[in-house]
Amino acid sequence: MCTVTLIARRNGYALGMNRDEKRTRVAGLPPKLRFVNQRAILCPSEPGGGTWLALNDSGVTLALINWYSITARVKANPVSRGDVVNAVSAAASFAEAASALNDFPLHRTNAFRLIGIFPAGREVVEWLWDLKRLVRKQHRWRTQQWISSGFDEPEAQRIRGRTFRLAQRQRSAGTLEWLRRLHASHAAECGPFSTCMHRDDAATVSYTEAAVSARRATLRYRPGFPCAAGVWCVGDCPVR
Repeated sequence: MCTVTLIARRNGYALGMNRDEKRTRVAGLPPKLRFVNQRAILCPSEPGGGTWLALNDSGVTLALINWYSITARVKANPVSRGDVVNAVSAAASFAEAASALNDFPLHRTNAFRLIGIFPAGREVVEWLWDLKRLVRKQHRWRTQQWISSGFDEPEAQRIRGRTFRLAQRQRSAGTLEWLRRLHASHAAECGPFSTCMHRDDAATVSYTEAAVSARRATLRYRPGFPCAAGVWCVGDCPVR
């Protein structure tokens, strides 16, 4: 269960992601800088090492959401979907990301949607894995949103999508402040379908934000409910 919002700009972009999880799940860890194939990568992580989002020094962000509409599951020895982003985190282009995915054991991985933002070519690419085939979709370079929910995905997409469309009419639309307010939103009411999600058994547990310009890539992370005050963890690196 997650919400990902992209703000596409002429030179760069911003991306916000709410991570929704069971309240009993172990808390994630703040971002750390690591190096893969001589690329600097910033990403938060689970204690086991998997991640849901990575930003690298080419300005590329890769974010993964579960695809709950696909009910099939891997029957034996599943690979964590948190390892998918790690496998593609050093990609500087969608071709490099596609190559890394081809080498990944998808046959042991449950359904997911992987979103890649590649600013050098102003490309937005989505990979969809349904346990049978990997499909690649090209999206326009424009502000847009992706939504997943294990509670009721179509209804979550309808309600959060409407909140997103209404928010786009605001004068501040496209700013980081606007993005943060959107991801803290309880419209139309606080509950399982609001962007900042609250249920008895699950909730939005963190907010991660990537901001990329021609020269700088910055990752901000705040654990806890986006609607509550919290401490930011910030990391950045030059874009090369």
